[in-house]
Amino acid sequence: MPTQTTGHFTFADWTEHHVGPGGGSPQLAHASVINTFSGGIEAAGTTCEYTLVYVTEKTGTFTGMERLAGRLDGREGSFVIEERGSFDADGTVRCTFEVVPGTGTGELTGLRGTGSFTTTPGEPSVPYAFGYDLG
Repeated sequence: MPTQTTGHFTFADWTEHHVGPGGGSPQLAHASVINTFSGGIEAAGTTCEYTLVYVTEKTGTFTGMERLAGRLDGREGSFVIEERGSFDADGTVRCTFEVVPGTGTGELTGLRGTGSFTTTPGEPSVPYAFGYDLG
């Protein structure tokens, strides 16, 4: 049975620009985000690279890759997560993420796991849940 851990993350920067021809929908965009995780995952200044598809001006989907370096429940190392999610017209963001196989280093070598988060506009930090195995 996977170990469950929780915590929060905050973002310090969100830099986004549209890709390709402008106007109309759907629209592609790229975003670079800097996050800081606390709780079960402790990782400061992580960078996440997102590709977004705006289906309308306020709704769409995204994928992203993020490297987390620090600690997971006290174990030191790093790993990469792949994120997939959506955003609604009211600003709610829903995301699931999975550890990219083979990316665990240090005491996190062999890490496997999945997690999720949901956030709404105005939240100062975003709660996450993460279930993992070290194999």
